[in-house]
Amino acid sequence: MTPRTPAAVGPGYKWVALSNTTLGVLIATMDASIVIISLPAIFRGIGLDPLAPGNISYLLWMILGYLLVSAVLVVVLGRLGDMFGRVRIYNLGFLVFACASVALSLDPFRAGAGALWLILWRVVQAFGGSMLTANSAAILTDAFPAGQRGMALGVNQITALAGQFLGLLAGGLLATVDWRAVFWVSVPISVGGTIWSYLSLRETAPGRRGRVDWPGNLTFAAGAGFLLAAITYGIQPYGGNATGWGNPWVLAGLVGGCFLLILFCFIETRVAEPMFHLALFRVRAFAAGNVAALLTAIARGGLQFMLIIWLQGIWLPLHGYDFEDTPLWAGMFMLPLTLGFLLAGPVSGYLSDRFGARLFSTTGLLLVTASFLGLLALPVDFAYGPFAVLLLVSGFGQGMFSAPNTSSIMGSVPPEYRGVASGMRSTFQNSGTALSIGVFFSLMISGLASSLPSALSDGLRAHGVPAAAAEHAASLPPVSTLFATFLGDNPVQHLLGPSGTLDRLPAAQQQALTGHTFFPQLVSGPFHHGLTIVFGVAAAMALVSAVASALRGRHRLPDEGARRPAPLPGKTPAGPSLDEQGSR
Repeated sequence: MTPRTPAAVGPGYKWVALSNTTLGVLIATMDASIVIISLPAIFRGIGLDPLAPGNISYLLWMILGYLLVSAVLVVVLGRLGDMFGRVRIYNLGFLVFACASVALSLDPFRAGAGALWLILWRVVQAFGGSMLTANSAAILTDAFPAGQRGMALGVNQITALAGQFLGLLAGGLLATVDWRAVFWVSVPISVGGTIWSYLSLRETAPGRRGRVDWPGNLTFAAGAGFLLAAITYGIQPYGGNATGWGNPWVLAGLVGGCFLLILFCFIETRVAEPMFHLALFRVRAFAAGNVAALLTAIARGGLQFMLIIWLQGIWLPLHGYDFEDTPLWAGMFMLPLTLGFLLAGPVSGYLSDRFGARLFSTTGLLLVTASFLGLLALPVDFAYGPFAVLLLVSGFGQGMFSAPNTSSIMGSVPPEYRGVASGMRSTFQNSGTALSIGVFFSLMISGLASSLPSALSDGLRAHGVPAAAAEHAASLPPVSTLFATFLGDNPVQHLLGPSGTLDRLPAAQQQALTGHTFFPQLVSGPFHHGLTIVFGVAAAMALVSAVASALRGRHRLPDEGARRPAPLPGKTPAGPSLDEQGSR
């Protein structure tokens, strides 16, 4: 392998790298979530009802397509960054992202063709975003000395987490202007970022060219893709069941995906230059940090989606907000979560440079656990003050965890493996977010399926809906009602409008059924049952994450890991063991 000669840079270069990579991860993560709140406007703009039979797949792939691509490709692109230059792959990512943003804003089609255009270019955009997120942490780790690395990664990573929630707010605001504005906002930022990155960033770390691990790349991409796609379809109804986990194609995807990932692990222990350096998991800080990041991502993803449904489907309508306006206001009322990220992230990253990652990351996860338990104790129609405090605590805890944990992971590996380590870290985080949707939506749907049909049937009949129509509405899959609230549609109009039942009722009954209180009060009991399951599981995951974080080992001395020789698959470097590198 031919080593790559690092470029000489001035003392101010590290701040250029920080500002550019922070912009890159901000726009990449914002665009991962910006469509969630703006989906109603987007589907209205292209003339498609996503809740109509056969159309729900468009809805799911608009939400999950970006996440699936990000989860599958980041480790591959991190490895390519190690081989061909992290800045080169990062810059190319900005360019791809900019081109996809332009294409998304120019969707020329309507209905199904328009949705497919958006899904396709969202996938391309995710490919560019993955290039950005896979290499940004490695670029910063190269640019900053160990004594400032936690601060830099803290700013970068908290910006990435905040971007997920700022995307919700931006999507709600821009959708009120025009659905294309949701995609327009990315165009000037991504184009400007592309020009800036090509002009300012330099390769500052030595690298080694090598061969592409094609068997590993193909088996990992196929295995992770099959597994995550199966989880996506598992939350859709199948036959007479509320979910699709009994669908033979879903089962085949789960089994096939797991088999290919096992085969991938076997391949990686046999090839000379593997894509996924399994030897890095012998570094205690690397292994413990990634386990904690995976479980935290699952819990955080569940929190995000459940809060949106809670606010849009129940709390905001009960407090007088029209269903059509709830997507925007849900983003506004969740701002304390983002504020907690922004307050804790950079500070905890800076302090972890001096006192180590374990104290801050573990304490942060304990705060997250406490916030989940606090949310469990709230009534469905809560007072906003305690709710906002719990969101602030949750965001603060996640900020305390994320920056020190990322610094610990990246600082525990030798410099020439930082690209693949950054990609592996992002893979766990993105996979956790995608998994959370399958896990928590399934838990919520299962909870609703046990009690929602009878409550809905009784409530509709009490307001004059014929028994046959009430039973039909109650028999519809809960996922349809769940997504109706998620999209800001009035659920009763969604259930009774297409059949014409609603129009045949007296005006007083129509007004009562489609008002602000009927549906929220009707589903509050079943929803709280599902919410108890979801937040209980999330609290357990956060607690296990805290245990994993506590097991990462003692604080390393500055630059100690950077002086270690690179680990080779199946071997340990001379001197202290890999485990000692991460725990000293």
